[in-house]
Amino acid sequence: MLSRAEAYLAERRRLGFALDRSGSQIQAFARFADGSGHEGSLTSAIVLRWAKQEAQFSDPYSWARRVDVLRPFARYLIDLDPRTVFPTGFPFGRSKRRLAPHIYTPAEVGALIEAAGRLTPHDGLTLATFTTLFGLLAATGLRISEALGLRCGDLDNRQQQLTIRRGKFQRTRLVPLHSTTTQALRRYLRVRSRYGPMDITASLFLSEKTGAPLRYSEVRGVFLGLSAELGIVPRGGHRFIRIHDLRHTFICRRLMLWQENGADINNAMMALSTYVGHVSIGDTYWYLQAVPELMAIASTRFEEQAIMIREVDHD
Repeated sequence: MLSRAEAYLAERRRLGFALDRSGSQIQAFARFADGSGHEGSLTSAIVLRWAKQEAQFSDPYSWARRVDVLRPFARYLIDLDPRTVFPTGFPFGRSKRRLAPHIYTPAEVGALIEAAGRLTPHDGLTLATFTTLFGLLAATGLRISEALGLRCGDLDNRQQQLTIRRGKFQRTRLVPLHSTTTQALRRYLRVRSRYGPMDITASLFLSEKTGAPLRYSEVRGVFLGLSAELGIVPRGGHRFIRIHDLRHTFICRRLMLWQENGADINNAMMALSTYVGHVSIGDTYWYLQAVPELMAIASTRFEEQAIMIREVDHD
């Protein structure tokens, strides 16, 4: 099974698909199947066993997501082996659902960056990397994968903007920066210059441990340690706070400011959707009904407008 998985991933990557996390899960499934003595064609039984036994969390949603990761691989196998069998329907329910995110308060964002500033060694790259990385995510709403994919040449100091070349579906976009964000990146680059090449293709964020481009697993490990230290209680549909919630927070804070200031949300939405790299503007509008803080502001504005209309009708 592992050789089939590797052949599948190689073919998909030749077509331009990154398959970083899903590829790792497909390989994990293949190793599980081989290690458990499974032979021959893919079966529903081995898929469901892996989905439940190897899941990090014991809930149907997690199991359903793991099953869905294997669906494209199963379609590939069917072309090679008609005896391939994959679970029909949704044995653990639907995997695609969007839970309300945790929206960080400004104090929580500040505490996270301050905690990163206590990482050791105090004069090394690790401290500079994580304070800059977490600050960049909070200030721009970048996806963590986009931030980790940045190269030194992607920062335009004169125009004060980043070029995101590894966005979702490999889309490229320009992200204008606030002057304070540009200054923070410049400070980081001065430290970063002591640890490796600074040519335009060199990775912006490096691991001090390995000297290689910073990997998500290392970022996640540091983030989990800092968030546990801070004891931030999750507010939203997830059981724990996540790095990705910094992106959600950026989007929600911008929408909250616009609504509080009476901006025309419909006109502003396209700009925000483009800035954060949403594939569909519907993904941006989702926040208006998913986040309680935004719902409260929208309800207040609706009530105020309703009162004004009644007063005009009365006059």
